[in-house]
Amino acid sequence: MKKEIESNPLIDRLPPHLKQFIKPQSYEDYSPINQAVWRYVMRKNISYLKEVAHHSYLKGLDMTGISVDSIPSMYGMNRILKAIGWAAVAVDGFIPPNAFMEFQAYKILVIASDIRQLENIEYTPAPDIIHEAAGHAPIIANPDYAEYLRRFGEIGSKAILSSHDNDVYEAVRALSILKESANSSQKEIKDAETLVHTLQNKKVPLSEMAKIRNLHWWTVEYGLIGSLENPEIYGAGLLSSIGESKWCMTPEVEKKMYDIEAAEVEFDITKPQPQLFVTPDFAYLMEVLEEFSNTMALRKGGFRGLQKLIDSKKIGTIELNTGLQISGIFTEMITDEDNNVVFFKTEGATALANREKELIGHGAENNSNGFSSPIGKLKGISLAIEDMGPRDLKAYNFYDGKRIAFEYESGITIEGLNITGIRNIYGKLILIEFEDCTVSYKERVLFSPEQGTFKLAVGSSIVSAFAGAADFRSFDNLYHVSATETVKPQKSKETLALESLYSETKELRDSKTTNVEEVEVIFQKLRKNYPNDWLLPIELYEIVTQEKITQSQDSILAHLETIKLTNPKVSSLIDDGLELIYQSLTKNT
Repeated sequence: MKKEIESNPLIDRLPPHLKQFIKPQSYEDYSPINQAVWRYVMRKNISYLKEVAHHSYLKGLDMTGISVDSIPSMYGMNRILKAIGWAAVAVDGFIPPNAFMEFQAYKILVIASDIRQLENIEYTPAPDIIHEAAGHAPIIANPDYAEYLRRFGEIGSKAILSSHDNDVYEAVRALSILKESANSSQKEIKDAETLVHTLQNKKVPLSEMAKIRNLHWWTVEYGLIGSLENPEIYGAGLLSSIGESKWCMTPEVEKKMYDIEAAEVEFDITKPQPQLFVTPDFAYLMEVLEEFSNTMALRKGGFRGLQKLIDSKKIGTIELNTGLQISGIFTEMITDEDNNVVFFKTEGATALANREKELIGHGAENNSNGFSSPIGKLKGISLAIEDMGPRDLKAYNFYDGKRIAFEYESGITIEGLNITGIRNIYGKLILIEFEDCTVSYKERVLFSPEQGTFKLAVGSSIVSAFAGAADFRSFDNLYHVSATETVKPQKSKETLALESLYSETKELRDSKTTNVEEVEVIFQKLRKNYPNDWLLPIELYEIVTQEKITQSQDSILAHLETIKLTNPKVSSLIDDGLELIYQSLTKNT
């Protein structure tokens, strides 16, 4: 039976190319062990973060309705997020970077609804509900930060990525899935890590998306706020990692003041960060973002912007000075001696638009074989076509039903029958259609009559170039959905039996009276069948400590000490768990 996605007005207005990434949360799939992991991390984080996190964090936990004791449901979160104008959706792990950014622009938190395994309780490279719900959601209760996140999404979704970026995305997604799959072999994980490191170490120029992804990492994910001497945490990656939230405050982690240079600083998702950036306040984040956006092809256009689109091999858009927007996969350009674009070409489905609205009759289905056009100034004519009034157009024979031949300053020539033109809202021509038309450049024919109707893009320069389509309705599948899917392994009888013990323990904790015999039965089964499990003994120890059952306290504590000796990696986790119990007892006495 197909599970329905619970929607709301904010989610309803999302375009189809984003809705394809949304999946049901499937709350019933969270196991009792998952719930215990959530509870441990949240209790530990709040205990520590109340001292080092930005004040918006704890306030935001209350405002967003996130419970310490149980994994939040998306429905409950959305009901409360609505008050601050946001919503949340569940997705399957990492999604393409442009899509992730665009969700933010629509004020939607993207939440990877899976949760880390117990083995990765301190940190996981995979996005999970601890990172997303407990890290991102509380901070957006701060209005300044929420607007920064929305604006970042708006600009970031237009950033042009390279084919290398896509390779990195697929490799990181595959690694994150393998690391969180109980059935992955060490060789598979090692091979995936090697591929990620190989790609990250490639000496390739950073694309716009790579740079803006760096800014996102050093702010939204791993940002500090305040002063270098006394910073506070606001980045979701730090807020959701019980290991890194402590590590980041040590002198071993270099603290730098945040500025636009952070766009050039890359990161390794598989390791703790060697340095972090500190912003004085949330308003300053917006200043740096706007400074960076001024360097993007979105605002600069030109031949560099078009070249970025060609290199990306993905759907992108150029906008001409007339407002005409061309969206498709760009494959070629011709430039003059001053590097001005004088001709461009797309292949495959291409859509034409003005002011982000597709021109009627000029969608992808009408240009299924691509689109090409010269742009620039006409030779021997002082007026650009877009600046010609009705009398000028008639004088130069730009008139419906008239045959015309003209030449651009670049040397590109057009000869054909002028059949019609399309004007923008200000009455200026932005597109002219010709029949029986030949377009030539030097010895090369760029367009011939047998190719059908030629559409001339009217304009002299490219003022903007950005990723995606001008009108999102122009393409059915704007973003590629990865073929690498998260793994839902079959649980063994042993795992199900352990989950049952966790469930029984939760019932005991939730009950008003503690049955000593039941605690002892659970503990003996645990010690016999699952001697290496360290989290459930802590949960049992909490119960017997609260009820002052001394004999059980001693035996469980001795068992935990044995685990610390046999598995030193979890020693600090056990100590932290015990410290939480003692703190709680002190607080309640």
